[in-house]
Amino acid sequence: MELILKQDVENLGFKDDVVTVKNGYGRNFLIPQGEAILATVSAKKVLAENLKQRAFKEKRIVDDATKIADAIKALELKIASKVGTGDKLFGSVNNINVAEALEKQGQSIDKKFITVQGGNVKRLGKYNATVRLHREVSVDLEFEVVAQA
Repeated sequence: MELILKQDVENLGFKDDVVTVKNGYGRNFLIPQGEAILATVSAKKVLAENLKQRAFKEKRIVDDATKIADAIKALELKIASKVGTGDKLFGSVNNINVAEALEKQGQSIDKKFITVQGGNVKRLGKYNATVRLHREVSVDLEFEVVAQA
């Protein structure tokens, strides 16, 4: 029995996959649970059209994310922080501070998509962060922690 999955099913497939299962499994479990529909000729045509439209939308989203990534690469980020003896900071610099600095530069990125390499920064100097804009687009961002005047 051929079915089109409406959602991810463990050990079987992902959403919009066409899978072949035993008749009883499909008729008695997958279809009544709303996890699959019969893979008729018309259902396959509708699925193909939906996948084509989704691919077009996905391409546009990836292109927008790439433009933002290029804009972020061009930025020179300096984060001012209070400094104690030597080059140690009072507190630390993390993804929240990087997100705020990007916001000041005109790029609004959510803090949960920013990962500072090495965790929290506790000294002055240059560091790297990774900004994930899309599942296929991420950019390495170099920033500098400087002493607050």
